[in-house]
Amino acid sequence: MAFPQMFAILAIAIILPSVVLSTKYIVGDDQGWTINFNYSKWTPGKTFRVGDSLVFNYDKDNHNVFKVNGALFKARQVPLANTNNSLTTGNDVVPLKTAGNKWYICGAEGHCDLGQKLVITVLDNQSPAPAPSASNRTSVSGLASLIGAAIMLIFLF
Repeated sequence: MAFPQMFAILAIAIILPSVVLSTKYIVGDDQGWTINFNYSKWTPGKTFRVGDSLVFNYDKDNHNVFKVNGALFKARQVPLANTNNSLTTGNDVVPLKTAGNKWYICGAEGHCDLGQKLVITVLDNQSPAPAPSASNRTSVSGLASLIGAAIMLIFLF
């Protein structure tokens, strides 16, 4: 009887951190991915890390998402040779797999000029986080609750 309990505790200890520590960011929050929205004001206070993901919600008949490099972002251009980089479902999830700067634009004509562009910096999981903001406190509180629940499970068995 002790083995199944120890196995359950071990499974929780292994799975819990990976579930809790990744975050899905809805780009633009309630506004989604659209024109006339200032995404440079949306990013402050958010700490993007490897393992997190971005969710782009938008009207697929009017918008799309291209992951581009810094030069294309600055020039507001989609990649000419490879249009397979476009996301077009209207509800695209982009996993953040590597650290570094990431650039996203809408490929519809004129939409970058109307603000539909996003640049973020993704930190490695081991990088120290910036000072906590109000939005980060909620995540820490949730993490503390889940750790507390895991500890209680240990004492129940």
